[in-house]
Amino acid sequence: MTTAPQTEKIPFFTKLAFGAGDLGPAIVSAISGFFLLNFLINVAGLDPGPAGTLLLVVKVWDSVNDPLVGWLTDKTKSAMGRRRPWILLGAIPFGLFFFLHWVVPPIGEAAKFWYYLVIALLLDTAFTVVNVPYTALTAELSLDYDERTSLNSFRFSFSILGGVLSAFIHTQIVGAFENDPYTGNALSVGIWALVSIAGFMAVFFGVREKWSAASSADDGPGFIEGLKIAFSNRAFILVTAIYLFSWLAIQFVQNNLFIYARDWIGIEAGLFGFMLLGIQVSSFVWVLIWARVSERIGKKNVFYIGGAIFVIVLLALFFVQPGQVALVFVLGVTAGAGLGVGYLIPWSMLPDVIELDELQTGQRREGVFYGFFVLLQKFGLSLGLFISGWVLDLAGYIKAVPGQPDPVQPENVLFALRILVGPAGAAILLLSFVAVYLYPITKARHAEIKAELARRKQQ
Repeated sequence: MTTAPQTEKIPFFTKLAFGAGDLGPAIVSAISGFFLLNFLINVAGLDPGPAGTLLLVVKVWDSVNDPLVGWLTDKTKSAMGRRRPWILLGAIPFGLFFFLHWVVPPIGEAAKFWYYLVIALLLDTAFTVVNVPYTALTAELSLDYDERTSLNSFRFSFSILGGVLSAFIHTQIVGAFENDPYTGNALSVGIWALVSIAGFMAVFFGVREKWSAASSADDGPGFIEGLKIAFSNRAFILVTAIYLFSWLAIQFVQNNLFIYARDWIGIEAGLFGFMLLGIQVSSFVWVLIWARVSERIGKKNVFYIGGAIFVIVLLALFFVQPGQVALVFVLGVTAGAGLGVGYLIPWSMLPDVIELDELQTGQRREGVFYGFFVLLQKFGLSLGLFISGWVLDLAGYIKAVPGQPDPVQPENVLFALRILVGPAGAAILLLSFVAVYLYPITKARHAEIKAELARRKQQ
């Protein structure tokens, strides 16, 4: 069990080092979220349905490896701590498999499907090995309610900035190789793979766990029993629902925005990069704003406000007409307020749930809880790609041929794209409002939980 004091301010440079760790997951999520579906279809040459399917198949494995790795990190004992050895172990494979996911091998389409399936399995495994222990550190660095929100604001500042820079520069590098998208994609992702590795190394060398080899992991429940206990925690189920619905809504927009902007609005790739720049910079600013505002009005109220703004933007995107580029830019910047709460609030709620679990079970099992959150993060991305791929396939999407002009898409495809980036995401996001309303841990309730845990430790 950790021995952190009840309130503890985290040093500024520790926050910086910790925040840098989210560069890798953010870069993978941003580049894959915005461009992977287009890459698999229009560069690698897969049909839309199989392209979405192969990424969903990986989630069957993820449903096991994410919570399992979380449980294993809870049980790890070493001089480096519970989490840091895993980050060191997985950082380089994570970067390598990310790069290989964007290479087009000189093989047939059927063989390419299996190539990308295997690489996706390896990438997601490496993602789990580094990201589950990384996110689990959040609950161990401080027990202070507001300090955790501050820590997450550093994390998501790096996340959003990493996402915006990688997505923007990716469009510019790929655009510079307009007639050779194979080289453009490989070069861009190779650069960002190295940045991702560097971010995890910053965490390994810059953050120290409050857990030593002299500490012994509580025997506690086994893996299966631990899962049963976790899902008997009502607060955990609700915060899981909040994150799943909000992240899935974001993925519907993210997975299809590039194709929507190009094929419906008429925005070329270079200009699309500047639109992403505006969206992500807005999200970065709003994460900082919401972190402060939540100290005054609470996390739930912040989510209601930001979520409502995002719903309005998504509904408006359905009605935008071809050529209305300026309007799309304005809506994108406005959406930053909603994206900010989607990033910040669920992740800042989760450490509070872990304290409630400790109060109820006597165990600190950050790894199990964060394992499920990382699973949801990847599941949302893959489910969004799966649904989007098959919707476009069934609507009759016409694949591009590298080096030739983009084909004109049929009306069914254009209508499907408008639904995917607009009403579909809005409907899913509204479901998260119900879970937020039912979520039981307020700032006052969290203070009571901390006080009771402190009293038990003194006995």
